[in-house]
Amino acid sequence: MEYRQLGRSGLKVPALSFGTGTFGGTNEFFRKWGETDVKEASRLIDICMEAGVNFFDTADVYSQGAAEEILGKALKGKRDKALISTKATFAMGDGPNDQGSSRYHLIEACEASLKRLGTDHIDVYFMHGFDSITPVEETLSALHTLVQSGKVRYIGCSNFSGWHAMKSLAVSEKYGLSRYVAYQGYYSLIGRDYEWELMPLGLDQGLGLMVWSPLGWGRLTGKIKRGQPLPQGRIQSGGAEGGPRVDDEYLYTVVDALEAVAGETRKTVSQIALNWLLSRPTVANIVIGARNEEQLKQNLGAVGWSLSREQAAKLDDASRRDPAYPYWHQMAFDTINPKPIKW
Repeated sequence: MEYRQLGRSGLKVPALSFGTGTFGGTNEFFRKWGETDVKEASRLIDICMEAGVNFFDTADVYSQGAAEEILGKALKGKRDKALISTKATFAMGDGPNDQGSSRYHLIEACEASLKRLGTDHIDVYFMHGFDSITPVEETLSALHTLVQSGKVRYIGCSNFSGWHAMKSLAVSEKYGLSRYVAYQGYYSLIGRDYEWELMPLGLDQGLGLMVWSPLGWGRLTGKIKRGQPLPQGRIQSGGAEGGPRVDDEYLYTVVDALEAVAGETRKTVSQIALNWLLSRPTVANIVIGARNEEQLKQNLGAVGWSLSREQAAKLDDASRRDPAYPYWHQMAFDTINPKPIKW
């Protein structure tokens, strides 16, 4: 397993981490993702650790805390060998202070996550989304307190816009507060918006990317193909709810390119899609998920090899979309705005 530096920090993480969105399935939304119980979770975690994947990602809102509880039980006796990231911000109750990134909610949320996980510290604590109501200074001050207390080792942000992240970094620098070292965001061959602003920000400010939904809500597994009915699985059961819409023709064009490269490399479509991401600037880690051992083992096969320049170019060309303003304008002046990747 390859290990990479997590942003501008001293923490080294495996190129792949295991996401627990499929753990629990205790409500209608997350039931479409999966219903992994403690026994199956323990088996999946054993497979991960045998492969060198010792990083496990969760969130308090995943099945309203059940995913954290299952992860904590599955890691019993192995916590000293594992890294855990979890998240807070979204609603965990009906009260006015049961959501957001206020000092009140974050301290309560962190304590609750620690209890559910059965641990005394969280390795990477993410703000799950941007809270535009709470002052950024309050959020970062609360996180700094959690870091100083030893309950949190590193902090990160997720689903922030570029200016949200930059404002937070500037406040940390101004007041000497703990700094976000990682950004957890959506990035895939059918979702490349991250490249327009967040990737240059990550390069400039040392934010390492943890990719979530690297297979585009399960659309890049090789099961969805041109001219064939939608197969049984997460997408058909409504598991793409909450994700961006993807034009069918665009999806099929990307899948066609993936299948062509898969034929050349004797790898699976999903392995090709994951490996492509590992070659991109700022990517420190990819969060993979799995409902069962077969899916997990297949995803683990995405590391240890590289696409050729020609194969990567084929995927780039098939998945490229015109960016929004002002990025298309900036691209015309590449002598003063050099790109981290070929557009």
